[in-house]
Amino acid sequence: MTFEITMPQMGADMTEGTLIKWVKQVGDHVERGDILAEVETDKATVELEAFEAGDLLKQLVGEGEVVPVGEVIGLLGDASEAVPDIERKPPAETPARRTVERPAEEPTSGGSPQPQTAASKASTAVAEPAAGDDGRVRISPVARRMASEAGIDVRGLSGSGPDGRILRRDVEGAIAARDAAPSTQSGAPTAPAPPPAAGRAQAVSAAAAPVSSAPGRDGELAPLSKIRQAIARRMTQSKQAQPHYYLTLDIDMTAAMAFREQLNAAVGEGARVSINDLVVKACALALQKHPKFNAEYTDAGLKYHDRINIDIGIALDEGLLAPAILDCDSKSLGRIAADARDLIARAKANRLRAEELEGTFTITNLGAYGVETLIGIINPPQAAILGVGSVMPQAVVRDGQIVARDVMKVALSADHRVSDGAEGARFIKEIQALLENPVSLAL
Repeated sequence: MTFEITMPQMGADMTEGTLIKWVKQVGDHVERGDILAEVETDKATVELEAFEAGDLLKQLVGEGEVVPVGEVIGLLGDASEAVPDIERKPPAETPARRTVERPAEEPTSGGSPQPQTAASKASTAVAEPAAGDDGRVRISPVARRMASEAGIDVRGLSGSGPDGRILRRDVEGAIAARDAAPSTQSGAPTAPAPPPAAGRAQAVSAAAAPVSSAPGRDGELAPLSKIRQAIARRMTQSKQAQPHYYLTLDIDMTAAMAFREQLNAAVGEGARVSINDLVVKACALALQKHPKFNAEYTDAGLKYHDRINIDIGIALDEGLLAPAILDCDSKSLGRIAADARDLIARAKANRLRAEELEGTFTITNLGAYGVETLIGIINPPQAAILGVGSVMPQAVVRDGQIVARDVMKVALSADHRVSDGAEGARFIKEIQALLENPVSLAL
């Protein structure tokens, strides 16, 4: 039996993806769960898993091609079977590709364009930059990061991808060409390359380091990364289409901080539990009792989700990414902590899985920055987001006495089409009760 490998929809607003790399080649045998290819969305590079076992019979899409969601990119089956005659539609017949048709190139003096390797394109001073009509450089997030770390000016590169998009191989060619060039030219000293970028920032949910941003020159138009474009589009959609209401609450974290300290002393450095891990576990338990906040609004009614997949905000150089810790309701606190560390590491390495971009609830945490209150914007089509601030010592009244307690402010932003304020109050109070009695998180 032959199975079609299609471009998956990884996120509610994804319409197309770029096939960056085939991990398996034609003739390779794959098992269920093996990685077939790497796909780049407007938010991240994710690994495409095989959902059936078999042999890779055919690749219909080449590396670097932009493919609409749902289109067949390859065939999987038994090598003894005849390969079905399936071909991709030409770009002109694919609506998602019409807006990205490659512009006609100017012919050379010989009447036809001359081919160039990626390295020669990168090292040619007169190469046409991969810029669109709006002046923005078309470049994949992976290539942008590599260029930044290597000190390569992407405005001088020509891309080998669709529509002149700069891909990883173009940057690698530019690095190779630069390294092969002599250290001086025409007797003039070569300026030292800028130091490598500091790398991707830590997740805001776990001791994040701030992302530095060099100031631009007056009037300079800075291009938007793909992630920044996606954030702009989705947050505008959320604020325009989803009527938000907001609830804030102080949570006494004194007992939770002592509980966490005891846990971390027992498990050691490699298995430490963060404050955000406690919040994730508390939210997972609260969502079980209040499933409306794990649902989404549709014109036909509320769509409830069986799985509780909680997105956590991770600050990358290109922008904020919020992949999901899967099935949080069925995981122990220690497993959630381990999965969060793994998720953050793979997000920074562009090794996320498709299902991790389809969370059902979001936690955004700026506590590591000392922020007291964070009110988030709902990540559509989800029904709510919890903003988490820093745990701070405060003077509070207990039994008529003023005492010092560790207090954390949380803010719930919820879709008023899905729930009402009283329901939101009961949900956030459930989170408060769990965190103020932290032993319940370990049961």
